[in-house]
Amino acid sequence: MQTDMYDLPISTSAPAAAQAFCTGQHRLLGAEARMVDAFDESLAHDPGFALGHAGLARARQFSGDVAGAKSAMAKARELTGGISDREAGHIHALGLLIDGKGPEGYAAIRAHVALYPRDAVLAQTCSSVFGLIGFSGQPGREAEMLAYNAALLPHYGEDWWCLSQYAFALCETGQLEKATGFIDRSLAINPDNSNGAHVLSHILYEAGDTAAGRSYLADWVGTHDRNSVLHGHLSWHVALWSLVEGDEATMWAIMDADVAPDTCKALPINVLTDTASLLFRAEAAGVSVEPARWHQISDYAARWFPNAGNAFVDIHAALAHAMAGNAEALSAIITAPKGPAADLVPDLAEGFAQIAGGNWAAATAHLTVAMADHARVGGSRAQRDLLELALLTALMRQGRSEEARHIVALRRPVLAGSLGRAA
Repeated sequence: MQTDMYDLPISTSAPAAAQAFCTGQHRLLGAEARMVDAFDESLAHDPGFALGHAGLARARQFSGDVAGAKSAMAKARELTGGISDREAGHIHALGLLIDGKGPEGYAAIRAHVALYPRDAVLAQTCSSVFGLIGFSGQPGREAEMLAYNAALLPHYGEDWWCLSQYAFALCETGQLEKATGFIDRSLAINPDNSNGAHVLSHILYEAGDTAAGRSYLADWVGTHDRNSVLHGHLSWHVALWSLVEGDEATMWAIMDADVAPDTCKALPINVLTDTASLLFRAEAAGVSVEPARWHQISDYAARWFPNAGNAFVDIHAALAHAMAGNAEALSAIITAPKGPAADLVPDLAEGFAQIAGGNWAAATAHLTVAMADHARVGGSRAQRDLLELALLTALMRQGRSEEARHIVALRRPVLAGSLGRAA
């Protein structure tokens, strides 16, 4: 019997199909390039391999190919006769996610992972800040993510993927020393793991170790495939550190080559959120940003995300629209928020609108309303520092510097060095 990379039986009799499937799993879990190619190769060896089609669906979803993901999942569903209960359950649960049925998919995936914790492709859907827990919009989502990944650990042993996910959950709950130990173990096993490099970058960011973070990640990105899922986002991290160190030329070079629309090969959610965030943080640091850049990312947001539904996406789209002066698109987000954490979106979006207009007191009032539990909007702590910096900038522009310093000392000490440039 053939098995996957975690020794789970899979319903194919072709060794070559199983081998390519394992390669696809590895690339998917590591956010590597050419994950679709691996599943395509698996299916070339065995077109009737149901789980291979499910893997292809997930890989296509990672690549932003929604129609292709649904097509592959439909084929997987056609082939469920005679396969194991585990594989049938996998296809059912993942199919709900591919169909866009988030709550139902989450319930089915959690039930499936409880039975088959080593079914990593399904377990992965809930393990990170961009997963089903991360975007749940629920209070305590960071603690839930930590508990979820901690429960997986005993089932995986020294596995680079599981170690990296647990390290990220530790990092997001402030346990940096412990997180460092786990990510070091992960990267020792698989130093080419994009997720591992990403997690280490977050740990260094939270520790305020700008020089080490920039040096490590710039070298890592420079030697790895720019077609990987995380290449654009990892480049964003390098650009942010370049900004912090005052190297504006490098920041803009990275932005134009690897982060902005038309050049970045990442998923649209990363292109939008990373570009809007970097532009705003540059302006907060006193760097001049051409209006054309804001218009470009506003147009991109309107094209890819015309309907509200994900608070993390919506607040970045609102920022882009506000700074570009796209009042119609901004109003749609403010007046008709949808999805988890929708209650936080109007004030955050209105806060950005007031910042764009230079109405600093009004911006402060709106942002303050939503700051108590902005973790609910999703994303990492580093990404949500956009909101912290927006509030601090609004305070500084009113001459309330001492208040801003007290707030940053209480909420995000790692940002203290940014205040001098925000004035």
